[in-house]
Amino acid sequence: MKAKIQNAFSKRIDAIGLPILALCCVSFFWGTTWLASKEGVKHMPALQLVTIRQFIGGMIYVLYFIIKREPWPKGKQWRTILVLSFLNFCLSNGLSTWGVKYISSGLGAIIAAIFPIWIVIICFFRGERVSKLAVLGLLICFCGICVIFMDHLADFLKPDFQFGIILSVIATITWAFGTLHIKKKATSFNPYFSLGLQMLISSFILLGITESAGINIPLNQIPVTSWWAIGYLVIIGSVLTFIAFIYSLQHLPKEISSIYAYINPIVAIVLGFFIFGEILTKAIAIGVLITLAGLYLVNRSIPKPKKKKQLQ
Repeated sequence: MKAKIQNAFSKRIDAIGLPILALCCVSFFWGTTWLASKEGVKHMPALQLVTIRQFIGGMIYVLYFIIKREPWPKGKQWRTILVLSFLNFCLSNGLSTWGVKYISSGLGAIIAAIFPIWIVIICFFRGERVSKLAVLGLLICFCGICVIFMDHLADFLKPDFQFGIILSVIATITWAFGTLHIKKKATSFNPYFSLGLQMLISSFILLGITESAGINIPLNQIPVTSWWAIGYLVIIGSVLTFIAFIYSLQHLPKEISSIYAYINPIVAIVLGFFIFGEILTKAIAIGVLITLAGLYLVNRSIPKPKKKKQLQ
């Protein structure tokens, strides 16, 4: 009897504990990837770092599914994968990584977190109805962002800072378009395999762009620090955390599994303060909390896809 109780308790812990543990890992470690990106791009071209990261990460996924003899995508599935490769990995991931070369990792993380705002705005311009909750969330977000940038007003006179902000904002817009495309083109194709193919395809696109622009440096000139950053971004950011993320999505309610989006920026800001000595004032802390509260309302207002469909 005692053994049966212990076995049932153990199963209960596995059913609840492991998904929560996976979500905690996502919430923390995805926040740390902003610091790894910041450190990596200090010593090499940002787009080259993204190219290498996504090539290695993509190869890990693709080789795994080749060994497993997983069926390859067919027909229109390839079109969706190509679109997401360009929107989510070439533009969004590429530009956001480039952006943190000129702004703090914490600021890059909070800008990245506002992508639900663009989803609402895009839907509005498409003629779709925008709820009162979304409008309230947008107003709160705007107030929070204004508070955050109170301490960065002088920085706006710096061309590099302006450029970093522009890159980061464009990255959030392209991620929003990618998210909407996923919802529109939902499919039953293996999401992990799709992710790997998107990474791999984007790495070849970026390689063509960076080589044509002549911005890459020889691999033997990339310092050890940047290689460590790339290794961390691949293993933690592109493989382990993504696996934990999809696992948590599959085993937790959407309201709980989305919590990571509100914790990532806080992790990046706090660690950026302690590791890189980035600015952290009361105004920034208050502004972040206000912005995240607004984002929560905006995110609640966005219609969720039906459970029967599995996203790419």
